[in-house]
Amino acid sequence: MCEEAVSTNGGHANGGTTNSTNSANGGTMVKTFQAYLPPTNRTYSCVHCRAHLASHDELISKSFQGSQGRAYLFNSVVNVACGQAEERVLLTGLHAVADIYCECCKTPLGWKYEHAFESSQKYKEGKYIIELAHMIKENGWD
Repeated sequence: MCEEAVSTNGGHANGGTTNSTNSANGGTMVKTFQAYLPPTNRTYSCVHCRAHLASHDELISKSFQGSQGRAYLFNSVVNVACGQAEERVLLTGLHAVADIYCECCKTPLGWKYEHAFESSQKYKEGKYIIELAHMIKENGWD
């Protein structure tokens, strides 16, 4: 099962944590805080809402194919939620993957590799695919 994805490179500002507060009508309201990567890092952001998704330092490969074209493989991501894992036959064989979504605008971004059934594909386990159609480059790409 996919846990909340948080960058391992120390990138944060408001965490990615939740707070529960009581609303005026007596119910509980949950607020999710958006994580921000350090402004000195080259980052990839959601093209739809500009939420940070990954640091360039977490990029593993640019040689992947998503359902909507080219995609990048990342070691870790932020501001991403995961769906249920399911088995899918991809270009490189059978994998258990979970769709990932932007936490801020709920746009589908790609998937997380939960399990690879072929030994040559094990390096993908726990890694994230984000399709280029859903991200933009920000901070220091000049």
